[in-house]
Amino acid sequence: MGMRLDVDSLPDDPTELKQIIASLSGRYADKIQHLEEQVRLLRNEIFGRKSEKRPAPEDDRQQPLFDEAEGDASEKISLPPEPIPVAPHKRRKAGRKPLPDNLPRIEVIHDIAESQKQCACGTMLSRIGEEVCEKLDIIPAKVQVIRHIRYKYACKGCEGIESETPTVQIAPAPPQLIPKTMATAGLLAHIVVAKFEDALPFHRQSKQLARLGIDLPRATLCNWARQAAEKALPLADLMDRAIRGGPIVNIDETTVQVLQEPGRADTQKSYMWVFRGGDPERPVLRYQYHPTRAGSVPLAYLAGFKGYIQTDGYNGYDGLGRKPGIVMVGCWAHARRKFHEVLQAAAPQVAQRKLAAEEALEFIGRLYRIEKEARVKELSVPVLYELRQQQAQPVLEEFKRWLEEKAPLTPPGGLLGKAIGYTLNQWSRLIVYLQD
Repeated sequence: MGMRLDVDSLPDDPTELKQIIASLSGRYADKIQHLEEQVRLLRNEIFGRKSEKRPAPEDDRQQPLFDEAEGDASEKISLPPEPIPVAPHKRRKAGRKPLPDNLPRIEVIHDIAESQKQCACGTMLSRIGEEVCEKLDIIPAKVQVIRHIRYKYACKGCEGIESETPTVQIAPAPPQLIPKTMATAGLLAHIVVAKFEDALPFHRQSKQLARLGIDLPRATLCNWARQAAEKALPLADLMDRAIRGGPIVNIDETTVQVLQEPGRADTQKSYMWVFRGGDPERPVLRYQYHPTRAGSVPLAYLAGFKGYIQTDGYNGYDGLGRKPGIVMVGCWAHARRKFHEVLQAAAPQVAQRKLAAEEALEFIGRLYRIEKEARVKELSVPVLYELRQQQAQPVLEEFKRWLEEKAPLTPPGGLLGKAIGYTLNQWSRLIVYLQD
């Protein structure tokens, strides 16, 4: 609660009055500055750039990754120089790209009239070549009806005679993904892909089909999609097992709004949880809807999992870290974003905080450049491990000292204070990548 001033009790002396005003200004300065940062950050999120990329140094190859004087050059890993193949220069011709070879071609012949094939001298013209020009055509969605005709057979010799075995035989019905509907697997695939891959709502798909003379209400399409999803549950179970069988799982959650959900108001927050894992060469992504953000969701999904789990700093994941066999890994992208928000929200006159955020981003940028070097050179696992020990670890130690020096000098309620606090709180998880 703020202090309430009695106007009648204010002193008449201007000097004392100025001291009271100065005291009040100092008391609320941090809060005012914090609120101004929030306003600038929200304005930037609405109208500013979304990219977090920073300009690279003028000569990225010569940027020092750490103080050379602090280490012995003989202890550093030496990467053998590799020749860089340079492809010969080929001048590109301006123009559009050629059409893919796998598209079917329909040839349309254009010829001159027969009367034009005779020269003025009386000799018939000879064809010496041709000019080919390719045009791209598209055929609108083709709707067709597949009629399944099942022949029936009966024994005329048994007509009127009662028999324990049926005398009428009919060909078995073909299997259907959704029985007792007119939807084929192809139609269901088209509806689901249009909805979830192309973001085409069911009511728009219904209008498209109506233009083709097909009456399929939105409710029917929705019901078909739900039943198709139920049929795909065995595949989802295989995906879940693949994620739990991998060495590392990435988890994140985001809010979604669900309308007309039974037992919940339209304004209540719901959550879409995303799990990524499995074979690192062919990872699996699994989306799961839950009405809650509670930590019980990842605990239940990853029951029995052992390995690395990478998340942001949300405390709902702390329960996973207390389970045996699980190592929690922090995310440098989230830590970096906190300092990037300081730059977005910093006032032009507040150069000190902006400079501190720039320094933090430079530390993180040096770590990123080490990883980029490893990717470009396609280092093997043992060489990458040594590279991190020799180059990344000194940067991390220097960065932590910088954070610990800045923490007591920075108001914890401001964006810079929150960025420093987040990074220090996540530090044990952020440096896990040095181990593996």
